[in-house]
Amino acid sequence: MYHRHVATWTFLSNHALSLLCVVRTPGMRLRDIAVEVGITERAAHRIMSDLVEGGYLTRHRVGRRNFYEVHPEVPLRHQLVEDLTLGDLLGGLLGREPRKRAVPADGGAGAAV
Repeated sequence: MYHRHVATWTFLSNHALSLLCVVRTPGMRLRDIAVEVGITERAAHRIMSDLVEGGYLTRHRVGRRNFYEVHPEVPLRHQLVEDLTLGDLLGGLLGREPRKRAVPADGGAGAAV
């Protein structure tokens, strides 16, 4: 029988969880990502920067807000899964094929790309 308790570890990294937040809730702010994942806002910013540098996201600045475009076609980084793409991972986790979209990190509505 499964007993729900406080997790001491998870199957997904903070990078994967942060990306899921952005994909699931297009208007999610960095502050909200941090709360959902259980990390600091600074850590959320660093993770989003890592995802941009890795090619999984493109950051677009509109006014005072950052919007992120998700790139589901980019291959995963680890050798065990290098034949899979970000879209494959997200599709499995979300139960649907992810759409390529621009997503605001600090509020507002995301615009499909």
